[in-house]
Amino acid sequence: MKSNFKRLPDSELQIMLIIWNSKEPVTRAYIEERLEDKKLAPTTILSFLSRLEQKGFVKVERIGKNNYYSPLIDEESYIKNEAKTVLDKLYKSSIKKFVAALYDGKELDNKELLELRDFLDQKIKQGDK
Repeated sequence: MKSNFKRLPDSELQIMLIIWNSKEPVTRAYIEERLEDKKLAPTTILSFLSRLEQKGFVKVERIGKNNYYSPLIDEESYIKNEAKTVLDKLYKSSIKKFVAALYDGKELDNKELLELRDFLDQKIKQGDK
């Protein structure tokens, strides 16, 4: 999957996660209340929002005295793009190498491996239809 959007820095991604989790357009104040890093100044948040707008991630609508931000790129599309990028860059598109790295790094336990096997079995069955 090739996309027109780039990987977001963690600070901008954190803001996008707040926007994605909201079911309606949000204000800067709404975002500020929900940020993990409570030390960010309102002007810094506005700078991040401006960058997100320039990158095509959000649209801004002025209603009264406030700007409202809503996503132009859905979370699922971004996550799929990120997963594909990581897989391609770090594991040369090999799912096996990716899972092996997680398993060898003790990041996966047997329960998670069983979940992965069930998922793969389900996808294989769907492919036969």
